[in-house]
Amino acid sequence: MNSKSNSSVTEVIQKLESYCSYQERCHTEVQEKLRGFDISTLDKERVIVHLIDTNFLNEERFASLFTISKFHQKKWGKIRIKSELKARRISDFLISKSLKEIPIEEYNTTFDSLSEKHWETLPERDSSKKRKKFCDFLLRKGWESNSVYEKLKQLEKSI
Repeated sequence: MNSKSNSSVTEVIQKLESYCSYQERCHTEVQEKLRGFDISTLDKERVIVHLIDTNFLNEERFASLFTISKFHQKKWGKIRIKSELKARRISDFLISKSLKEIPIEEYNTTFDSLSEKHWETLPERDSSKKRKKFCDFLLRKGWESNSVYEKLKQLEKSI
């Protein structure tokens, strides 16, 4: 059955329960998915309410899991995580709450090991190009600029 054709609310609920069960979703992703179904706006709202009531959709859980997984798997800093959550229209309160779940010691240790490893693997001979690539990489990953520049000074001194 094509999702663009007429769908019953029950079918849409089943499909979206499956969609939310497969991976944690935010409201924005579910609303985007709902656009593909030919049901009324009121029915779409009912589907979302059902998903929230049955705990298939939970923004707090989404923000928490998103934060921890992006930090652990992609080694993103807090700036990138915050930006990505804002893009998904997660509230500032939930963003702040989820970022506090990252232990500060682990955050600092991850930053140190990521930056040192990246510095060592940069093949650049020209020191200014190497510095630029080093900083760009860490800033793109969302690490705080003051930490990046402090680390750069520290690594240059150790040469």
